[in-house]
Amino acid sequence: MQTSILHCTTDTPLYEAAKHMADRQCSSIVIMENQQAVGLWTEHDALTINFSALTALARPITEFMSSPVHTAPQQMLLSEAALFLNTHKLRHLVVVNETGHPIGILSQTDIVMNQGLEPYLRLREVQSVMRPDPLVIQGSLKVTEAAHQMRILKQDAAIIIDNHQMGIITERDIVSFIARQLEDMPVMEIASQPVLSVDESTPLINARDLLINHHIRHLVVRDNQGIISGLLSFSDILVGAEYLYLSDLSDALAQRDMALVRSRQNLQLAERVINSSLEGIIITDADTRIEFVNPAFTSLTGFTLEDIAGKKPSVLSSGRQDSAFYDQMWQSLKTSGYWRGEVWNRRKSGELYLELLTITAITNDEGVNQHYAGLFSDITHMRENEDKIRHLAYYDVLTRLPNRRLLEDRIKLAIRHAHRETQQLAIMFIDLDHFKQVNDTLGHALGDELLLNVAARMTAKLREDDTLARLGGDEFIALLPNINGFSEATNVARRLIEAVSAPYSLQGHSFRIGCSMGISLYPDDGNTPEVLIQHADAAMYRAKHEGRNTYRLYQADIDRKARDQLSMETALRNAVETGEGLYMAYQPLVRRDNKQLISAEALARWDHPEHGPILPGKFITLAESSGLILPLGKRVIDLVLEDMARWRGAGKKLVPIAINLSAAQFWQPDFVATIKQKLHDNDIPASLITFELTESILLNRQADGTALLQQLRELGCGIALDDFGTGYSSLSYLHNIPAHSLKIDRSFIEALDHEENNSRTIVAAISSLARELGLKVVAEGVETEQQWHLLGNYAIDFIQGYLIAKPQPQGQFAEHLSAR
Repeated sequence: MQTSILHCTTDTPLYEAAKHMADRQCSSIVIMENQQAVGLWTEHDALTINFSALTALARPITEFMSSPVHTAPQQMLLSEAALFLNTHKLRHLVVVNETGHPIGILSQTDIVMNQGLEPYLRLREVQSVMRPDPLVIQGSLKVTEAAHQMRILKQDAAIIIDNHQMGIITERDIVSFIARQLEDMPVMEIASQPVLSVDESTPLINARDLLINHHIRHLVVRDNQGIISGLLSFSDILVGAEYLYLSDLSDALAQRDMALVRSRQNLQLAERVINSSLEGIIITDADTRIEFVNPAFTSLTGFTLEDIAGKKPSVLSSGRQDSAFYDQMWQSLKTSGYWRGEVWNRRKSGELYLELLTITAITNDEGVNQHYAGLFSDITHMRENEDKIRHLAYYDVLTRLPNRRLLEDRIKLAIRHAHRETQQLAIMFIDLDHFKQVNDTLGHALGDELLLNVAARMTAKLREDDTLARLGGDEFIALLPNINGFSEATNVARRLIEAVSAPYSLQGHSFRIGCSMGISLYPDDGNTPEVLIQHADAAMYRAKHEGRNTYRLYQADIDRKARDQLSMETALRNAVETGEGLYMAYQPLVRRDNKQLISAEALARWDHPEHGPILPGKFITLAESSGLILPLGKRVIDLVLEDMARWRGAGKKLVPIAINLSAAQFWQPDFVATIKQKLHDNDIPASLITFELTESILLNRQADGTALLQQLRELGCGIALDDFGTGYSSLSYLHNIPAHSLKIDRSFIEALDHEENNSRTIVAAISSLARELGLKVVAEGVETEQQWHLLGNYAIDFIQGYLIAKPQPQGQFAEHLSAR
């Protein structure tokens, strides 16, 4: 019961009393006068209030209270109180002392939580006691009308539905509404959300615990199709449990009457009930000497009544509980007549077992203890299962090594100890080399056996205080506390690598594997488990990249470069996906003889959101290494075609634009079809697009590449060979490729200024060969007037370089188109 009574005086305004109840989360308030209870106002009484008139809320509580007050003496048994409440259709009783002064309030909720109804609640489902066809109210309905419906239909709660939202309104919500003195409003605005629900087949014990744990008083009940079928509250549980209790009691009495008719002995029914119980029962006299045990007791302990009659229950003692434990038990029995808890006892065979024990003191009419009854069940297996579950939460299922959760806990403790003692510790991140190959070729069963062997080998090489944990897959982490510098950690690393690398012979297969290992040290490389593991992981990946089957210590500068690389890759990925920061620059190509603009090369440019312009050589290399080169190439083509369409729309006369192709783009199966579709969508003639590619793209697939280039030529696109002279430059390759021009690499053009090298001879040879093959020749990278004049000595058709113009954004390049 609630021992601290919420009370008020007779002249207390209604809203103020409601506010006290809402603040204390109480379901009732006692109205006191001259230290006597003269009335009671409960949440249920709130349904009778007319909320449309706010002045009513300020009237004295005496106009609304229930009187007289139903009371119960403090000596009344809980079961008697439950029966009294149920019989008189009450929800509250004021508990009074010998002088009639209120000392507490007993509610239906208190009884459900404390009456010991668990056996009934475990055996019954929600549908057996739920309130079917609950009151459902539209959320737009006013609070006054909702309360009226609840009062008329005698409902303490209603489900609120509004635009696919569901809430629940209870008498307690009405009390809170009164306390705030709000004007009448849609009921959905004061409804509680979200609403918890249970299935009809849910055990009542689970539903009761859900109500208690969430501090709520009602649950929505759904059928097996998820449709609302009922409502469940503490009062429903109490009424249902009382009904079930009375039903069971009625059956027991009927059986007893039948037994009385047959044998005229009142004890027979009780003996049968006790003897059929699956829980052990032991009865002692007032001096705790054993008088009776049931068959279940003998089955659970191995002791018969003949073995222990006249002895004390200490004959079962395991010795695990000290005298203080038993002193507390008997003190509870003396003060409350009841004790419940877990006890370790010993069977006749000597085996220990854990039991859930309930002891009740049985008194005569004068209240003198005459017997003690103990009821217990063996929960050893239940506790073992709990221990198994707890073990699974902290240990790897396969290897039985600690998992990440337990490892992090141990690292935290090790860090605290190392900090306190000014010591170092090491974290070693271990990843097996080529384990996936073993798994894929020899099967997962052998892979699991291999992991067990690896774990055993590494454990044997670690110290007693070290911890080896498995993160999952083929990843392990070793914690080495209290080490003297990195040399001790590297010695352990070499021992582990040597152990893992030794030959394995499993299921008839002999093979070797290795492991890559990264090491981080506390406090040099971090002071938290997360940072130390992260840094060890980074060092492990460096060990993999630098040869495998070795170890590497964490280095902050290398990790910083890796993070910068990841940040740059993420930014580039965003730029490729959205186009933000990416744009095209165009470098003109002019005739050698008159400097007339004849075409331009499209060059991708990127403005990083933080670092500004990024050199093409850097971000293109990043795109190739990160797998972004293909989407970047598609974005470049789209940008070029958009710029050309923009120029045409502005009345500019277009010139052919050269687009550089990567190998990934060129070898896409639908490349030619995609280009054809893009040209059609942007209404750009194919003759205005030239694709530049290096000779290395076609090196290993010359026949296939030539066929693709031929398709591009047939479409109308131009083909240019870029950086010619720096690759293999096969003459047969040059003869067969359907190109219309080649570009002499800038390295030869830069060297023209120096007479002592052979660049002039190479330029002469390349230009003459191209002229004989009918190819136009472009000299790229021309930056000086001297280079311009020297190129006049050779068969050079077009010039490209800073001497003519630097790469220009589309707006600036459009001026060249206008000038042309």
